[in-house]
Amino acid sequence: MPSSNYAFTVLDSVDSTNNYAMARVHAGLAKHGDAFFALAQTGGKGQRGKNWHTGNGQNIAISIIIEPKPLQVAEQFKLSAAAALACYEFFTAFAGEETTIKWPNDIYWRDRKAGGILIENVIGQNRSAGAVAGKYSNAWKYAVVGIGININQAQFDESLKNVVSLKQITGNEFDVTSLARQLHLLVLKYVHSIKELGFNKILETYNACLFKKNSLVKLKRGNIEFETMIRSVTAEGRLYTTDIIDNFFDFGEVEWLL
Repeated sequence: MPSSNYAFTVLDSVDSTNNYAMARVHAGLAKHGDAFFALAQTGGKGQRGKNWHTGNGQNIAISIIIEPKPLQVAEQFKLSAAAALACYEFFTAFAGEETTIKWPNDIYWRDRKAGGILIENVIGQNRSAGAVAGKYSNAWKYAVVGIGININQAQFDESLKNVVSLKQITGNEFDVTSLARQLHLLVLKYVHSIKELGFNKILETYNACLFKKNSLVKLKRGNIEFETMIRSVTAEGRLYTTDIIDNFFDFGEVEWLL
């Protein structure tokens, strides 16, 4: 388990913890493992450009700065899977075994969303070893792992469908800042384990707790809706399903219909 010496900053209010963390990166003030936790987030970001709303002091909104080296740009799913497993372990400890990971990295309890992850990256250029003058390759400099998890919120906007919080599941109130500190260290533990344990073990665990695994679901691709059976996620992060044929979908290629 990583030590607790990583910086953990509590912000009273911010538009987006990811924006705040990214500003630190671009200002040259970022360090691997730094975390920024906001009691209130006014313009939080989710996947596909959606907003992530957090009630004042009720939920976790945290962004963690990661130096992904030695991972390469093409290996971004490895970080995504590690972060998802950290959130899964965290949420399962309180909500129980009905917790799953919905591809690519949402946290679900039964059929309801409890949390999500948005990773934003800084890609730079490195001169390749032994390369001729002027020859550069893309290098994955930093990742900002933004996580939102519903903790104490008991009522949600009617426009938000199929959402749930720890309080709704357990009936208990939680110390949100304390839980955010726990989650921070869990994320770092799983990021470190990519190198220590190897990604095959992480992928195996990820697939073991995959939402709707071996179940028929409805997906939408463009204007076409179809039924297919969820099988697994590949090492490259593609969703593998079967119907009359085998299918492999990239992130953003299909939409869940729940």
